[in-house]
Amino acid sequence: MTTFAPPMNHQLRWTISDGVTLIGRELDRLRQDPGQLIAMLIFPVIMVVLFGYVMDRFRSMPMARSAVPFGQTGADFLIGLPLLAVMVGAGLLVGWEPHRGFIPTAEAFLLMMLLRYALSWVGVYVGLRVKNDQIANALVPLFLPFTMLSNSFVPTEGMPAWLRVISDWNPVSAITAASRELFGNPSAAAQGAAWPLAHPITAVFLWSIVLLLIFVPLSIHAYHRKGR
Repeated sequence: MTTFAPPMNHQLRWTISDGVTLIGRELDRLRQDPGQLIAMLIFPVIMVVLFGYVMDRFRSMPMARSAVPFGQTGADFLIGLPLLAVMVGAGLLVGWEPHRGFIPTAEAFLLMMLLRYALSWVGVYVGLRVKNDQIANALVPLFLPFTMLSNSFVPTEGMPAWLRVISDWNPVSAITAASRELFGNPSAAAQGAAWPLAHPITAVFLWSIVLLLIFVPLSIHAYHRKGR
């Protein structure tokens, strides 16, 4: 397959022209789907109102300070239930199915929700520590490598030694291995595998407990400090 290379003196003009064309296509897509544009415009307003007024109102009410972060994480947990149901439904439609029966499958889902709840407290703490919602929004993409540095897509034994240590001890690797085991699609732990991959179910439970023990008090303390 051959590609066309423009003359050097036309490259800049060609790049700008194609860039303008793609900008137009993106704007046209937003015109066809105005709901996406409205959501992008409203979200910053919601965050400003939430942090600037709603939280102040919560602090002035006769209620326990710790109720706010507990309410936020509890709501996030409940929202995760229909999201999990949609994910499972989509998996069933494309041919996925568990092979070990109802109880192990339910245990896998419970482990997922437990780890999700624990990680939501990490998010609450990070959100309370940053200065404003713009910084919080900018931090969201930084969590993506956290999911990539795991065994979700490739086995960790083929990684460089230093990267394998990080991936093996990543909670995402533990929940991935635990889910595969409970769903009946286990992959044998490689020789010399780290403890979390050799005992993934126990590892997920311990990761969740440790994260909760650390970030629940840190989040409550950070919320109290923010209200002073």
